[in-house]
Amino acid sequence: MKENRFYENIKKHIDLSESEFAKLSSFYHVEEIQKNQMLLSEGEICDFEGYILEGCFKIFYKEDNVKDHILYFAIEDWWVLDIGSFVSGNPSKLNIQALEDSKIITITKEQKEKLYAEIPKTERLFRLMNQKALESIQLCMISMLNKTADKRYLEFKAKYPTLEQRIPQHQIAAYLGISHEFLSKIRRKLL
Repeated sequence: MKENRFYENIKKHIDLSESEFAKLSSFYHVEEIQKNQMLLSEGEICDFEGYILEGCFKIFYKEDNVKDHILYFAIEDWWVLDIGSFVSGNPSKLNIQALEDSKIITITKEQKEKLYAEIPKTERLFRLMNQKALESIQLCMISMLNKTADKRYLEFKAKYPTLEQRIPQHQIAAYLGISHEFLSKIRRKLL
């Protein structure tokens, strides 16, 4: 059962009894998201946090409403949200779009605050996850600043080993900050 992965993911960070996990689960609800559906659009307030049971999302911003700049992909067992909008209540500068038919478990900001009050150790869970996410973002920024496109592509393959077969190549190129044609050249060179 895919929901068991949710429990296993949480157990990596904190110990919960079965009754605590059942209570935690009662704050979440399952959503099915269709391929290409927007989970969040720029200008909306992100009032949810989601855990991906199945599927893939891209988190991106649009330059001049034309070019996508993909910050990261979120796949199974990842959390997805615009943390800035979620915390501040300000309109999002990001977009979150499903690249596949997907299934996620979500919690609203209001429900999350109630969860903290009823199961205080969940604050530790989310603090640890936020720290891990921040570390990942910092490493990604360092990579974009000082690594060649070839090295960034190899890092992409290591970070997302199955994703290359699941999404279009132009999405990968946008994530790497290069053209689709240049990605094709890199792939040919590395073969």
